[in-house]
Amino acid sequence: MSRNVLIIGSGPAGLTAALYAARANLKPLVIEGLEAGGQLMLTTLVENWPGHRDGIMGPELMTAMREQAQRFGAEIIQGHVKAVDLQSQPFTVTLSDGSHEGRTVIIATGASARLLGLPSERALIGHGVSTCATCDGYFFRGKPIAVVGGGDSAMEEATFLTRFASHVTVIHRRDTLKASKIMQDKAFANPKITFEWNAEVESVDDTTKGEVTAINIRNSQTGQARAIPVEGVFIAIGHTPNTSLFKGQLEMDPNGYLITHAGSRTTIPGVFACGDVQDHVYRQAITAAGSGCMAAIDAEKYIDGVPQHIGEAQATA
Repeated sequence: MSRNVLIIGSGPAGLTAALYAARANLKPLVIEGLEAGGQLMLTTLVENWPGHRDGIMGPELMTAMREQAQRFGAEIIQGHVKAVDLQSQPFTVTLSDGSHEGRTVIIATGASARLLGLPSERALIGHGVSTCATCDGYFFRGKPIAVVGGGDSAMEEATFLTRFASHVTVIHRRDTLKASKIMQDKAFANPKITFEWNAEVESVDDTTKGEVTAINIRNSQTGQARAIPVEGVFIAIGHTPNTSLFKGQLEMDPNGYLITHAGSRTTIPGVFACGDVQDHVYRQAITAAGSGCMAAIDAEKYIDGVPQHIGEAQATA
């Protein structure tokens, strides 16, 4: 059976696309993937989702979005997508236990924040360890924090976090930054930012307390180890878009993010992308949800044969 809409991914983008597609009576099929619910499942309190004055827990928000999409007729299945064929209609999405065909595909596979790979880091994600300053900076008002990284995103986050934190320590494994000169200059000029050079992070304390109390580093040149008392650690070493399935089929930028045109459209008619898989700038739950709405509306118009944009409508008039 060929579906009207196949949605790959179940974060804010995928579930919003499912909600809108279901309300349009398109009976979408959502394939959750290995990280069901997306990055918000690693978040504790979400305070910047409109309508929740006192905030809402990340997993609770994703459960509510999932149930809302199902209420209107979206079907959600668990499964790991192993291959995607976008070269002919209907499109085919192959899972470990079978395949599904669809007239349209909405890609909402997101991006994964790169982590250091430390057990203590993973244990404290959402409990003082974060990968998003915009999301979590407000929680660290008046507290000392550390930012790990040396690129533009690290300098941007360190500078942003000085609005809240009492002090920001940037920890970088080299003795020079990779960030652009303008971002370096801003960070160097900020009196609330200091740097630890040639520093490798060994662990984050304190997993027994379930909160961050210090970050343990070792100087790669001298071998000296020490603990820096902090109450938050922001990992800013980049993101990896989850686009390996689409290599050779869809247009991507040099970092692997899907390129979309005039909304959510990819280079293949009937294939749409939304959320962090195509957004490396904003990376917020609310912007991901907004782009999921766009993708569903674009898919609906494609199925109905309606010109999707004003320019097209004028050209065919």
